[in-house]
Amino acid sequence: MRRNYVVLAAAMGMAVLMLGASGEAQQTATSGPYRVLKTAKVGGEGGFDYVYADDAGRRLYIPRTGQTGARITVFDLDTLAPVGAILDANARGAAVDPKSGHGFASSKPVVMWDTKTLATIKSIDVEGGPDGILFDPFNARVYVFSHRAPNATVINAADGTIAGTIDLGGAPEQAVTDGAGHLYVDIEDKDNIAVVDAKTMTVTAHYDLAGKCGGPGGLAFDVKNHVLFAACHEPQVMVILSSVDGKIITSLPIGNGVDGATFNPETMEAFSSQRDGTLTVIKEKSPASFVVEQTVQTMTSAKTLTLDGRTGHILLIGAEFTPPPPPAPGERPGRGTMVPDTFTILVVGK
Repeated sequence: MRRNYVVLAAAMGMAVLMLGASGEAQQTATSGPYRVLKTAKVGGEGGFDYVYADDAGRRLYIPRTGQTGARITVFDLDTLAPVGAILDANARGAAVDPKSGHGFASSKPVVMWDTKTLATIKSIDVEGGPDGILFDPFNARVYVFSHRAPNATVINAADGTIAGTIDLGGAPEQAVTDGAGHLYVDIEDKDNIAVVDAKTMTVTAHYDLAGKCGGPGGLAFDVKNHVLFAACHEPQVMVILSSVDGKIITSLPIGNGVDGATFNPETMEAFSSQRDGTLTVIKEKSPASFVVEQTVQTMTSAKTLTLDGRTGHILLIGAEFTPPPPPAPGERPGRGTMVPDTFTILVVGK
């Protein structure tokens, strides 16, 4: 994910769970079936990036970053009640192998834990700057991604040993798997998608996005129909292409500041979340026909998302921020400070 992490101005403990409407999370939406069903203002100190739903174990993992108090907060996926934390993990993301019951954080070192007890099993020394993360059920391996070399460190989920590293040829953002030996990784600084052979841990192709997608920040995958959805920063579009040969099918508009995407095979819908407080829903009518079904108003800063495959709900995270300070001459505008105790989980569904 793009490294725009923010730390709270004041140290705050975990707040009491509060369900209901948030001032930033709007229940109204453009015409369509989706809406914000629930918000939980859970507060707590620390920046945030990825959010991860373990729909088999019914837990929601949210890493909170910072100089002090870095941890992974864990919630009940059904009620959003807090269930614990994995301490001393300054991570950007999390992933779980449901078979072994092992969880992994994209931290340095990588933290490995028991998903039942949340107890740390071991720390795994890795190079680079861990950011994104993916569990691949094909051979039960975890891929920890970094914008600098090595671009991917591959870890065996059963015992936490390192299987190897991969040069992806650029800075990876989000990755997806077909579960049959192939991974696809969007390379943000090269505007392409790297195709990885999971058996040999080598890159077999790069799908050029042909100037239609600048800075891909999210990637979703319809495995059955071999369709990739690359969510782009500039222009603000979802480029839809074949995973077989990289041929671009079409592109559709999305919101500003995308940082995550996912696909629900039950409803044949792709979702992209944007920093501007929108969630774009794209309907796959057929493998050759796609349409923007809805733009859901969520919460400004809610740029990452995860799918609960059991309920079909989309979960996002965000917080309220103060107005940004005036930029220095010739500098880009910055961001304000996170308002204490405003960190929020949002649930979007029908």
